[in-house]
Amino acid sequence: MRLVPIFLFLSIIMCACGTARKVQNIEQPAVKVDTTVAVEAETKPAHKPVIKPEAVATTKDVFEKVLKNNIDFSTFSAKASAEFQQGKEGGNATAFIRIKKDSTIWLSLRFTLGIEGARILITRDSIKMMNFQKKNIAYRSINYLEEISGIPLDFVTLQDLIVGNPIFIDSNIVSNKVNANNELEILMNGRIFKHLLSLDSSDLKILHSKLDDNVANRNRSCDITYSDYKNDTGGWFSTVRKISVAAQSKLEINLDFKQYSFNQSLTFPFNIPRNYKRI
Repeated sequence: MRLVPIFLFLSIIMCACGTARKVQNIEQPAVKVDTTVAVEAETKPAHKPVIKPEAVATTKDVFEKVLKNNIDFSTFSAKASAEFQQGKEGGNATAFIRIKKDSTIWLSLRFTLGIEGARILITRDSIKMMNFQKKNIAYRSINYLEEISGIPLDFVTLQDLIVGNPIFIDSNIVSNKVNANNELEILMNGRIFKHLLSLDSSDLKILHSKLDDNVANRNRSCDITYSDYKNDTGGWFSTVRKISVAAQSKLEINLDFKQYSFNQSLTFPFNIPRNYKRI
């Protein structure tokens, strides 16, 4: 297997949001509104939709509630199964994840028979990738994420993606509406991406995130679906994530969190054998 597919969680960012070309444009919501009015979901043909401020909270209120729903934590640990498919190449692994908020992301990937194949240590300024199969170690700066993805990806964005917080959120909300599935859709127009965020209208859990490039002459696109929420630790956590993109070949990544916990005491072992070759 190639280096990037081995490190599945890095490939989620590097491939899904970086090199994909647009599959489809964001469907513009039916009506654009200002920051104080929301639009009722159902409209009648040849008639303007009925404006009901009480139907949905104001865009400002919604934005503030989405941010308030972000998972706050000191540490996070999880066990997840990860699968990817890109053209004829595919694979799966069990990923063990540990995070110290705003400080360290530690990943251990185990393959057939539970044998550890790779370990990754990411800090705010560096990335270390140890390949047990090839007995080598790679050192990169945190800028490596942006070099590979072509987007301003940093430690915090990667951290948010793993724990299930929305990424590339922008306060420039163009419009919102309730769709036919009774989901609240918010369209944000950021400096880099147009972002269509779909939320559960009852509690604002994230259901779907669609990013389309907002930079001239670039066609990056990324779709993330969040499902199977559990509330075992005092907050909603999406245990199933699906990421789908298209480049020269289609890439699909599925994550299924089997175990997870917050705010427990953690260690981040990363001992490099002396005989490992630096690449």
